[in-house]
Amino acid sequence: MSRAEDQQKKASARNGWLLSAPALALLIFAAAGPLLIMVAYSFMVKGDYGNVKWGFSWDGWVGILFERDIFDGTLRLASAHLVIFLRSVKLSLLTTIIVFGFGFPTAWFIATRNPRARAIWLFLITIPFWTNLLVRTFAIGEILRTEGLINTLLLRLGIIDAPLQMLYNEGAVLVGMAYVYLPLMVLPLFAAIEQFDMKLLEAAYDLYASRFKVLWHVILPIVRPGIIAGSILVFVPSLGAYVTPRVLGGGKNMMIGNFIELQFGQGRNWPLGAALSMTLLVIVSIALLFYVRAINRGAKGGGHG
Repeated sequence: MSRAEDQQKKASARNGWLLSAPALALLIFAAAGPLLIMVAYSFMVKGDYGNVKWGFSWDGWVGILFERDIFDGTLRLASAHLVIFLRSVKLSLLTTIIVFGFGFPTAWFIATRNPRARAIWLFLITIPFWTNLLVRTFAIGEILRTEGLINTLLLRLGIIDAPLQMLYNEGAVLVGMAYVYLPLMVLPLFAAIEQFDMKLLEAAYDLYASRFKVLWHVILPIVRPGIIAGSILVFVPSLGAYVTPRVLGGGKNMMIGNFIELQFGQGRNWPLGAALSMTLLVIVSIALLFYVRAINRGAKGGGHG
């Protein structure tokens, strides 16, 4: 009897592996395959006109933080690379903070409407996803440009005498990314707030808690999973953004995504581009690890409560 059960378990496990084989093959070749190619490229020798030469080299990884002098071959700190990394992290963090500032009140407003109105507001929030990212970015550019909506309105109201230069700077990139990624913050926050028990607000006010204390000690801790999920959904794509910095930054405010594209294009330094890609992947993985740990910590805290 036990032998029959053992054979049945082995057959079941074998059938499970066979059923999952197509999905595993797809993951290996479509996801892990390109990543392994990038890892291999990062340890190869730079080609003369792009591509790579077979041979082991650390130059791709060294080039992330250092650059080699063309005359004597000595290494020096690549300050331009550090500026790009710091700018990317700074703009991604600022985008996340700004989007949360606008997204939380929006999500709260939607979650506290009646079901019919709630569906309409959610529909309006998701409409931007129907339009291509490039089209939305150009739309923001039309608003911010010298002859755009904002400058035209300010000139007609007599607030300014000459058009303001609002394009091709970090501010324009920040506005563009905040607009693009706002729905990614609103939807997770809405899902968390929708589960919020409004009786807790009444209990807090009955205990003479101020509005700020209710927000800080009651609302935010309970909806923290939504805050963390929304922050990750905004921070990760912002860090690797390419279209928005390219269009609204005008090439002068390069971020990591643009820097990687430059190495595979005009820079013709594929090992450095591959190493930068892997570095970006590591940063994103750290952010996701933080998300998982924060969620697990919140779950344990809820269990003790």
